Amino acid sequence: MIKEGTAVSAPINEFVRAYSQSGTVRFHMPGHKGRAFHGLEALDITEISGADYLYDARGIIGQSEAQTAQAFGSAATLYSTEGSSQCIKTMLGIVRQNCRSERMTVLAPRNVHKAFIDACILLDLDIKWLYPLQPTTSVCCADITPEQFEQALSQGGIDCCYVTSPDYLGNSADIGSIARICKAAGIPLLVDNAHGAYTAFLKQNVHPVALGADMCCDSAHKTLPCYTGGAYLHISKGAPEAFVKCAKSVMSMFGSTSPSYLILQSLDLCSEMLRSGEFSKALETTADMVESCKQSLLAHGWVLCGNEKMKMTVHASRCGYTGTQLADMLRAGGIEPEYSDTEYVVLMAGISNTQADFDTLTQTMGRIPVKAPLKTDLPIIKPTRRVLSARQAALQPSYTADLEKSLDKVCALTVASCQPSVPVVVSGEVISEDIIKILKRYSIFSLNVLYL
Repeated sequence: MIKEGTAVSAPINEFVRAYSQSGTVRFHMPGHKGRAFHGLEALDITEISGADYLYDARGIIGQSEAQTAQAFGSAATLYSTEGSSQCIKTMLGIVRQNCRSERMTVLAPRNVHKAFIDACILLDLDIKWLYPLQPTTSVCCADITPEQFEQALSQGGIDCCYVTSPDYLGNSADIGSIARICKAAGIPLLVDNAHGAYTAFLKQNVHPVALGADMCCDSAHKTLPCYTGGAYLHISKGAPEAFVKCAKSVMSMFGSTSPSYLILQSLDLCSEMLRSGEFSKALETTADMVESCKQSLLAHGWVLCGNEKMKMTVHASRCGYTGTQLADMLRAGGIEPEYSDTEYVVLMAGISNTQADFDTLTQTMGRIPVKAPLKTDLPIIKPTRRVLSARQAALQPSYTADLEKSLDKVCALTVASCQPSVPVVVSGEVISEDIIKILKRYSIFSLNVLYL
């Protein structure tokens, strides 16, 4: 690996090459885990004759997208080479284009990806937040019940519902019940299923399209053997036909006119694997290995959370460590996790992980003693006070302020740590003492505020 501060002529290339040769066990994105799946430079082309065009796909891209739609059971599946972020913006743009209200309001739990906020700013949408009934200390969590959606919809003024499921920590919402409530109210349901592309190929299909969502996005690169940036936008067979008709033109507003053909090729190859049944078989085997690994970790005393089949989330603070400390111990054992923070360590599995990978994980964690829970005073995620819309605040002049000097000021640009890219404070919200504590927890010590 490259030592910090070392001068190299091509630092990204040098880092990736060194990492690929390090032998590190990859319990993190992307789904191919660094193992051979596709070629490189010779296959990197542009929109030459016969290569089709992503945003007006009538040839080979259109054919591949149609095949993938068949695999997922959707009315239409659109490829994205710019991740689920592009799909999120497109989904909201599609609903906005077909919304009868003068202003569109979206109902959403607070644990959205930053791309959702960016979309609302660009499209000038209003947001009504839902917060969990039980206190939570993580911005990633939002355990919202179907009843909360039903109650909010009964009050009127909602044009669209939006849910993130599974969330970054591996918690899945009751999409089926929420979808039925939305259908009864005549409101479209959108799902950020970025972490759950594989769910359509489990023994029990729990993909949002199968459960009744009108549209959803999948980050193919997170859990399928695709290159980083590969994603899908699925439109269900129960969604309005108008959604399909305008989807490509809306997506083109949020994407580069030079989409990566390397990513498109990986999506195409993955589609072939999904349709052949090869992926489902490999997924079943891997899911069994994940479950066995979870049982081994539980037997050792580790506290796990979440119900996602391909994710292992360790509640490190309940085992005597911060998530950051535990992640460093794993790295010392040759394992790189997907994510860590004050409380949690997230490990993502994929079909390219081997039994040896899981053995390395269980052996490494088996050597780490589980201790008494840490005494923590973590701030609770609470409703925030908003004085301007996200768009109004984001497009005004602003300046960078030290966190300690930001109390009672208005947030200009949405603040989210990367990862998980879930906003702590959104444009237009007033910065409270609680928000300052949460920002410190995620090691954020400055932010943009308005001159108000």
